[in-house]
Amino acid sequence: MPGSAPAASNPEAVLPVIPTALVEVDVVERWGEGIPAAVPVADIDGEPDLETAAGNLGVDTATLRALDVSGKAGEVRAVPLSEGRLGWAVGIGDGEPFRWRTAGGELARAIRARIGDSGGEGADPRDLGEALDVEYVQFRLPSGVTPELVSALTLGVALGEYHFRVSARPTPPRVRKVLLVAQPGEDVTRLRETARRAREWASATSVARDLANAPSNVKSPAWLADTAAAMTGSVTGLNATVRDEKWLAGQGFGGVLAVGGGSSRPPRLLELTWQGSGNADSGIRHVVLVGKGITFDTGGISLKPAEGMEMMRTDMAGGGAVIGAMLAIARLELPARVTALVPMAENHVSGSAYRPGDVVRHYDGTTTEVANTDAEGRMVMADALGYAVRNHEPDLIVDVATLTGAMKVALGLRTGGVFSSDEKLGERVRDAGRRAGENWWPMPLSEDHATDVRGTTADVKQAAQGPGALMAALFLREFTGELPWAHLDIAGPARADKPYDEVVAGATGFAARTLVEFVAGLGD
Repeated sequence: MPGSAPAASNPEAVLPVIPTALVEVDVVERWGEGIPAAVPVADIDGEPDLETAAGNLGVDTATLRALDVSGKAGEVRAVPLSEGRLGWAVGIGDGEPFRWRTAGGELARAIRARIGDSGGEGADPRDLGEALDVEYVQFRLPSGVTPELVSALTLGVALGEYHFRVSARPTPPRVRKVLLVAQPGEDVTRLRETARRAREWASATSVARDLANAPSNVKSPAWLADTAAAMTGSVTGLNATVRDEKWLAGQGFGGVLAVGGGSSRPPRLLELTWQGSGNADSGIRHVVLVGKGITFDTGGISLKPAEGMEMMRTDMAGGGAVIGAMLAIARLELPARVTALVPMAENHVSGSAYRPGDVVRHYDGTTTEVANTDAEGRMVMADALGYAVRNHEPDLIVDVATLTGAMKVALGLRTGGVFSSDEKLGERVRDAGRRAGENWWPMPLSEDHATDVRGTTADVKQAAQGPGALMAALFLREFTGELPWAHLDIAGPARADKPYDEVVAGATGFAARTLVEFVAGLGD
């Protein structure tokens, strides 16, 4: 079955079901009687609009006051309705689109909590009324709703309820569909198309979360590559090629082989191709996306501290984002031609692991002095970048990686860093992120440090002294053939320890939908 996970290298492991089913979202014209209902509550300058919300729910304002409904963004209050049914008052604050993403995420979590997260035991099916049989919830859209607002709300309700679990037990019950009910006179066709596009963004994000959350006793490089390839089987026009360790050795992928050499589970290279739906006269360019695919990172001989190492199963979050994005790019039939490369390896400790002081030859012939085996991501990315330049002749390259802890120090845990050799390209990435609801910040590619990555016993240094995120970016630039290139360091926002907005704890899927929207905007 497309999307099914191939057998794990550990035969006793329980395989995760990938991709995770997401809440469906659609825009409709009619409010349905008897369907569980949610309505927005605005809070402008500390004054909630209770009258409108009460009228939409069919209750009086005194009920909402008694429930302490304030309209603060993300505040969700369950409201008892007639005939034993349940509704929700959902705070949207000042009504800015990003508030709707927060509201949608909190509503989705409130619905899951009401249904129950343990097979439904202890949950009262009457809480959601008779419509539980069809698993619908409806949400009243305001008059004059914009596509941007619908997009944000769709992301919130689709992703806020995301739940990854490796278990032999049945999937917990969930609402399958949220109906966004438009006011009379609205352009429902346009809003429905907006919701569809946002739903594909959400799907890309969800796939990236699934792959990053998968435990590493299952997630060998072979499993990750084969699982991604299997998911392409149901997507027309998207093709996958998986290269094994013998091919990598024959082609001279020295960085990937060095990093993967310490593991009993050999590396892979995944190549995805989408030829695009445009034509040669459209001005659409060939884009290469490169994603880091380290399926587990011990740090190698430069061993990481034990605390927090379990989250190193998510060190392939950049590769997961690229895979999720490619599936959505093809399903949306975007006109640009896109190639994706995900070099995959497990950075382990053994007698065959690579060492500090080693010199490694990359695919393009460049040699690297190894200083720290925990700087493994740039080693595998260097091979893939060189391969892209030589074999695909792209017009531009974008790479995505959980590359440096320094980026978390610089930008925190909710913002990605953009390094770019081309100012307009960097702006395009950041603009795409704004439209898709992901935050990015421009980082400098300071030429003051460019010579610091030059090697003494080899062409370049892998982990030169200096500002960590910048030095990593400058190292990668050596392999881009002077093409327009953007490097996205997502070490901070790729993981979360608690829910916020549409994000849940664990892998966040950050960057996937930015990549989709970036490719979609190339024809503009």
